[in-house]
Amino acid sequence: MTTHRTPYRTAALALATTVLALLPSAQAGADDGSLPTVTPVSETPALYDDEAGGNSDADDPAIWRNAADPGRSLVIATAKEGGLRVYDLDARPVQSLPAPRPPDEDDAPGRYNNVDLVTGLRTSTGRADVAVVSDRGNDRLRIYRIDPSKPGAPLTDITDPAAAPVFSTDQSEINDQRTAYGLATWQDKSTGRTYALVSRRERTSLALVELKPTASGTVTYRKVRSLDLPASFRLPNGTTWSPCAEPGELPQAEGMVVDPATGTLYAGQEDIGIWRMRADLTTKPVLVDKVREYGVPGVYDEATEECTLGADPGYGGERLAADVEGLTLFQQSDGDGYLFASSQGDDTFALYDREVSEDNEYEGGFRVGAASATLDGSEECDGAAVLNAPLGSDYPNGLLVVQDGHETPDVPDGGGGTRTATGFKFVDLGDVVEAADL
Repeated sequence: MTTHRTPYRTAALALATTVLALLPSAQAGADDGSLPTVTPVSETPALYDDEAGGNSDADDPAIWRNAADPGRSLVIATAKEGGLRVYDLDARPVQSLPAPRPPDEDDAPGRYNNVDLVTGLRTSTGRADVAVVSDRGNDRLRIYRIDPSKPGAPLTDITDPAAAPVFSTDQSEINDQRTAYGLATWQDKSTGRTYALVSRRERTSLALVELKPTASGTVTYRKVRSLDLPASFRLPNGTTWSPCAEPGELPQAEGMVVDPATGTLYAGQEDIGIWRMRADLTTKPVLVDKVREYGVPGVYDEATEECTLGADPGYGGERLAADVEGLTLFQQSDGDGYLFASSQGDDTFALYDREVSEDNEYEGGFRVGAASATLDGSEECDGAAVLNAPLGSDYPNGLLVVQDGHETPDVPDGGGGTRTATGFKFVDLGDVVEAADL
């Protein structure tokens, strides 16, 4: 997940802007200005993707609830080469953990992409809440124990040092960076086993990986099975289509979430749409919704490293603008709820019914706008996390955390430009519920 757009996504964003201007309001729906806007309560300090900032780039958050003291809950978030960040509910930094150094000078460095949580993971030293992270740089998973008794350093790395790459066979393949990318955790109620679902960068592969304790107190994993999402699609006019990309690059998935009640995996294939399937990867995926740019032809120009897109044939969806990112699940106590999806191309969030029996019907959406000149909203959002549970006096109705791909105000880089800044916005979930009429 990155705020630096690929050639196709840059061209698709321009196309989406043109298409939306021509759509009647009933079709535009999510983008004609009719969606409600909520504003953040606070934001984390900006991260800077440059040498001075430690090449830190905000990406994906997760919310850990401290059951004993909800007001002391934590937000755990990835910062790519900047490693892992931990924040309190006031969005203040609590802990910073670096990504692993490269094995050799010419090898890829650690790069933390996505994060998800497991409650009560079995280890040889007892049950533990853990954060599971996809290390794209090393093609591995990293597992961190969460210990609230250590307020200044609640996370400890308990990854088995011998854990193998998820997709790659050797370091040379790891350096090509077709590695572990998106991630979602899942605890199978029927067996008690704990898994991570992992997607592969620049490929359509999804892998089911079981987390396993070792005798030494660390956690390792093993791949159970994999599934490939489609890379090309048959259109109603009889042609075959794939999104425009650099040669050799396939349409990857990243944003993923598992509904724990049903064991249903939702996966966002960035330039395609949202897929639904069993979390054990034993069923054929069903496409819940498509991005607007679905079916739009494009030609990659090696000289400009950009895609030139053709006319829109009208086969795309109406709610999502590529990329589809940041899937997260709003769970209600009665079993109802919503799938939240970040529509990165138009800075909105789409909401879908959690019920598979309702075919995940679209239920509306919202934007995260600026609260003030210094507390901006969310643009080009990558990751998102929602928790519908009381979190002390600050968030009695729960919390939504969203990545902001363009932190403002801009900061000069000393050379006439501005530094690439990202961060995370904290939104009162009660405001979302009221604004979106959930």
